[in-house]
Amino acid sequence: MTDLSILDSIHIAAVLDDTVDQLAVLGHIMPASLEGKPDANQIVGDEISKIVDNQANLESQYEELVAKRNDLKGSKRNSAKLRNTEEDIGNVVGGIRHAAQSFGKTLKQSPLTSDNLVKLQEDRQFLQRILEGTLQELNSNCSFETLVIAVNKEKTTKTEIQNTILKEEEGRKEIKSLQKQIQNVRVEREDEVNQRNQMIAHLKDQLQEMKAKTNMEGKYIQKDANVAVSQTQKKCTIAEKDLKEELELLTKKIGEEERVNQEIEQYLRTHQAELEEKVEYWMEKYDKDVEAKTHELDVLKASKANDLARLQELTKTYAEYEQVVVEDRIEKEKARRKEEQELEELKACIKLQAWWRGVMVRRQLGPFSKKKKKKGKKGKKGSGKKKGKKKK
Repeated sequence: MTDLSILDSIHIAAVLDDTVDQLAVLGHIMPASLEGKPDANQIVGDEISKIVDNQANLESQYEELVAKRNDLKGSKRNSAKLRNTEEDIGNVVGGIRHAAQSFGKTLKQSPLTSDNLVKLQEDRQFLQRILEGTLQELNSNCSFETLVIAVNKEKTTKTEIQNTILKEEEGRKEIKSLQKQIQNVRVEREDEVNQRNQMIAHLKDQLQEMKAKTNMEGKYIQKDANVAVSQTQKKCTIAEKDLKEELELLTKKIGEEERVNQEIEQYLRTHQAELEEKVEYWMEKYDKDVEAKTHELDVLKASKANDLARLQELTKTYAEYEQVVVEDRIEKEKARRKEEQELEELKACIKLQAWWRGVMVRRQLGPFSKKKKKKGKKGKKGSGKKKGKKKK
């Protein structure tokens, strides 16, 4: 949820406004570059000296804290102090590591060049634009969706660059492996050709030795062993023929091996070109897929925002309807209680009237009072009739 309350939006907007102003001021006061200034080396030297002194102070603090921890380890009462000392040691170690990283970066990247300042200006301008957009969104919609989108976009860009680098490294490793295989095959073929050449030279030497031996034996035994010489000549001729055939066979095999070697090299080159084309294809496909998924994500985010606004509107409507229902129930309850009260009052009035009539009858008050008796018989008859009526 990127929606904020109005109070939080005002607070954050004030902080962002101050930050944007400070970035703008920083952009105006930053120098273009330290190159060409007479005191540039002095400035860099002072900065490195500050880093070295800070690291030396941290190392001395680390040694003091380690000595203090060794002193506190003996007693159990100082467990709280020992924990605080451990935390201080962790903080000092983190500071030493950060100082070492800063020192390494300072040595690797010289602040005398204009590249660092240009990069710093670009980062500052990018941050200023993002914060200004977030500030406008906070002032208008009380949300910070622009900041979230910028952060996600930067993460996606960084991930794409890292994946591209990894794929390029894998392609280079595969190319190196194929080149190494080609080199190994070439070395094997050269070794085999050398062995064949050595065998041919050895056979030629044997042939020369045999010829020399035959000539020597012919000089010594020519007169006494013409038959043996002729037989030996025949044997040498047959052996020479066999050796020539073997030489031709070896020469043919060498030609075949060279042709096979050329075909293998051609195949490996073709396979390497195909792999490079596949790498380019997959890289393009990856970029297109990432762009499509990014578009789908943006569409889903927009749909989510619309649904959220609709949900808020329905929630508000439901709250209004619920308030109307509650008020209607309260009015009905008041009317019911009023009717019950009126009914109770009516019953109480009826009871009071009945009681009062009873009292008036029993005490003969008002219209129920007794009339005076008349003198004579009429009075007696009247009284007798009244008595008779009472008995009935």
